[in-house]
Amino acid sequence: MAPFLETESILANISRSLPQALQEKDNEIRILVPRFGVINERRNRLHEVVRLSGINISIDDNDNPLIIKVASIPQTKMQVYFLDNEDYFHRKAVYQDDDGNYFDDNDERTIFFCKGVMETVKKLGWAPDIIHCQGWMTSLIPAYLKTAYKDEPVFRNAKVVYSVYNDQNVSLGSDFARKASLNEIEAASMQGFSDGQVDSLHKAAATFADAVVTTCDQAHSCVKEQIASKPVMRHSDDQIGEQYVTFYDQVMSQVG
Repeated sequence: MAPFLETESILANISRSLPQALQEKDNEIRILVPRFGVINERRNRLHEVVRLSGINISIDDNDNPLIIKVASIPQTKMQVYFLDNEDYFHRKAVYQDDDGNYFDDNDERTIFFCKGVMETVKKLGWAPDIIHCQGWMTSLIPAYLKTAYKDEPVFRNAKVVYSVYNDQNVSLGSDFARKASLNEIEAASMQGFSDGQVDSLHKAAATFADAVVTTCDQAHSCVKEQIASKPVMRHSDDQIGEQYVTFYDQVMSQVG
């Protein structure tokens, strides 16, 4: 997300332009992203949010401390919360090493981020109307919202929207679903994530989501079966704020 991390992708562009467009229409926005090690903390003026400290994310019985940092996007008055952990996010890369190989622990990094989002919003005590998840690294959030966190007061009335992209061929491994269950979610609920392939992540997330946004023909085709009976929108850069506000209103009007 620019200006913190400059990458050329449709996900990066939407992640930067959509929140600002929504805020300009008088919506209250919170942005949560991983604090990848290539983000320069000093230049971007990240600082730790001490009142949100003390959260641990358990994966396979290992406690991983979650550090929350915050910075503002210049000229927008939008705050971005960065979810950090020394083991998962201090390397000077995003998903791949210098040889183009995906990191073996991308599965745990994904689990850490998704559960970390849920715990951070809980600790903020902020009840969102819409939780909009962008891309495969957020794919567990719709499942967590509808299972382990369904009775949490801050999430009780929230609707979850998932955006599908066709940008990476990542695989999180065959053990992903077991790890992602956090030893508390039934295996049947996690079955869609079982092979850890990116298309499976998209399909499982779309299954749990209340609504889906697709960003290209390939993304739409990937989840065609899962979106047959729920609100779906094809992304367009034209009047982005208006189209998303209208779509969110449609999603929030859904019963159940």
